[in-house]
Amino acid sequence: MPPRYTLPIALASAAVLAFELGLMQVFSITQWYHFAYMAISVAMLGFGAAGTFLAFFEEKLLDRFERAFPLLLLACGLAMAGACILAQHPAVRFDTYLLFSDYRQAGRLLATYLIFFVPFFLAALAIGLAFVRFSGQIGQLYFADLLGTALGGLLGIGLLWLFPPGRLPGLVALLPVLGGLMSIPRPVGKLWWVAVPLALVLVGAGIAGVPRLQPSQYKSLSKALLLPEAAVEAERCSPYGLLQVVSAPALRHAPGLSLSFQGKVPVRKALFNNGEWVGAVTPTPAPDSAFILDFTTAALPFRLCRPDRVLALEAGTGEPVAHALAHGAGSISMVESNPAVLSLLKGQLAGETDSLLFQPPVSVSELEARTFLMADTQTYSLILLPMVSTFGGGAGLNALQEQYLMTQKSFREMWGRLGAEGMIGLSCWLDYPPRYPLRVLATLVDMLAAEGIGEPRRHIIAVRSWGAITFVAKRSPFTRRETARARTFCEEMLFDPLILDSLLPGERQQYNQLQDTMLFHYADAILSPARDSFYRQYQFNVQPATDERPYFSQFLRWKSLPALAEQWGSRNLPFMELGYLVVVLTFFQILLVALTLIILPLFRIGFRSGDRGWALSYFGSLGLGFMFVEIILIQQFTLFLGKPVFATALAISGLLAASGAGSWYTSRWKQASGKLWLIPVFIAALLGVYAAVLLPALRSAVGLAPGAKPFVLLLAVVPLGFLMGMPFPLGIRRLAGGGRGAISWAWGVNGYCSVISTALATLIAVELGFSWVMALAGGAYALAGVVSVARTKFRGSY
Repeated sequence: MPPRYTLPIALASAAVLAFELGLMQVFSITQWYHFAYMAISVAMLGFGAAGTFLAFFEEKLLDRFERAFPLLLLACGLAMAGACILAQHPAVRFDTYLLFSDYRQAGRLLATYLIFFVPFFLAALAIGLAFVRFSGQIGQLYFADLLGTALGGLLGIGLLWLFPPGRLPGLVALLPVLGGLMSIPRPVGKLWWVAVPLALVLVGAGIAGVPRLQPSQYKSLSKALLLPEAAVEAERCSPYGLLQVVSAPALRHAPGLSLSFQGKVPVRKALFNNGEWVGAVTPTPAPDSAFILDFTTAALPFRLCRPDRVLALEAGTGEPVAHALAHGAGSISMVESNPAVLSLLKGQLAGETDSLLFQPPVSVSELEARTFLMADTQTYSLILLPMVSTFGGGAGLNALQEQYLMTQKSFREMWGRLGAEGMIGLSCWLDYPPRYPLRVLATLVDMLAAEGIGEPRRHIIAVRSWGAITFVAKRSPFTRRETARARTFCEEMLFDPLILDSLLPGERQQYNQLQDTMLFHYADAILSPARDSFYRQYQFNVQPATDERPYFSQFLRWKSLPALAEQWGSRNLPFMELGYLVVVLTFFQILLVALTLIILPLFRIGFRSGDRGWALSYFGSLGLGFMFVEIILIQQFTLFLGKPVFATALAISGLLAASGAGSWYTSRWKQASGKLWLIPVFIAALLGVYAAVLLPALRSAVGLAPGAKPFVLLLAVVPLGFLMGMPFPLGIRRLAGGGRGAISWAWGVNGYCSVISTALATLIAVELGFSWVMALAGGAYALAGVVSVARTKFRGSY
């Protein structure tokens, strides 16, 4: 194999993953994070479809390999540079909210698929063509592919710190162009004197012509910018998202403000991340002055007692910190995972906040809130959680967000951090039909039941305004004095108690009338010993989220769909649980396209070697298993590290680099017939050990020093990754003598199963839990081993 092809393959692979990361960020800004699944699936679809194309045109492309390989890489660079520009054209740009009401959006969504499909297809075609051309050196080639992909993950994350997401595709496009230049045959012919300058000029134009990313008109940022004189004052890009500071003379924030408030709501700047609300930029409260949040239901815990030690989890712009300062808290621990938010608050916005985060009582931790809880040993008099849901209720757009802070185990960990008289406080917006308030209440009741408390009404107080509810749960029973304070608070602020010991008839509807009072009956049912019966009968799933299924905002029950459609209308139903339905729709769309582009054509052209069944099972299992393991590792590493971006980088890049090393190692084996089945079976067994021993051990070791954690994770991922890099090149070597189309078939099948694995793993996790994803990953590798044993016994080893 000429060495001039190894580095270009690595560059193309690096570009693919970096481009994919950029697309995920672009989709998060213009739509919602659900379309990250679309970016991954479109990428893998390109690889599968490349296998189909190779199966049709393998001989022609191999005859022209020295010209085709660099041309494909140059074309890939052009497609990457122009993809975002084309996708943001008004004729193509789609809106998630309109998918179920405006059927033209489906065509635009398909056009977006195709635009982003092309770069992945061209890169995969070049890589696959090299795999077929040099199948005897597949170990070295697959090593270059995986190592390049690992470095591409690190490169993509690094670029997201430095450049806005819209510029990233153009910059990444330089990598395949460079790979194309390196692989041009010598002597250089006339074709290249035309193709190379043209490619460089067009890619340069793509870098210079950064498209303006237009967010959905239904995102919070779009609505805020409709205010008179609204403007984006500052931007900060990072892998955590695009932060934007918005100001407007009419921009004010006081969630669920009391109807008795007579003052003037102060103007505040607001912070948005990827177009979604983060919080109002709140200054340090002035001494002896009214604080605006004291006129909202969020003031309830401060009216019940005077907390000294306060923990504010996922504190965003620091509103709960300012609220605690206004009530004289002596120690306030603020936890926020987004370093870009903290950087803005401590730097550019420090003047706006009157140096809120530099106040003597305030300490700041840059960590995932759940990871902080797992490692923390302090006790607190009050733990504050962020506001749940959005004004008016959501449309299920956060249904697939993993919210580990809001699970059963998380609340029990909070309970363990409370002092004898400590409290947990959280607020949520009212929605209809009721979902969020009921799940919050169910989680609190479940926490109390797990602690052996059978009378939840004595430990929970909830107060309702016209649009928001605040819940407070106390470690010891509320005293009569505290109950009286809650009543006084309601009377002064014109709020209504939802849960209060010894509620009087009619007390729930004194000031804020609800047309549908079923919320009260539902709350009483959750507070009763017969709550399990209510959970089974209610049309939405409002049972507490778990670490196995940490989807706090996912309420959809498939069995309730007919009744909901009859009650609300089939056109309105999607807007209750839009996020989950979009991913399900995306999954079936990708599945249909994949069947068309990958499986069906390959059945038509045939596979003369007779190994069709083995190749389908073997390479399909590898595609499913590898992606399932990657998803599980990202989930577990995020909880352990508490830094999602670095956890993702370690999981992906560490696994891929180790797999590349494993692939390279297989090139040293002259005979590998026994290893073809043994390695997948050993991987399956190792995954079982990881599930039973290693992953629980990681959770118990969350308190390790931050500097030691990355090394622990590398020790965990390298052995597994090393083994996972072996089965694919071993299978390709088995097919190397199988005639034309054999390797292309394997490439296509592996790509097809990788296409569906990302969305499929998410759907399995939502419906069954992450343990099932891990079990199925092990099952997939075991199947690859079993079919290899069966094939060896049936036909003999090679």
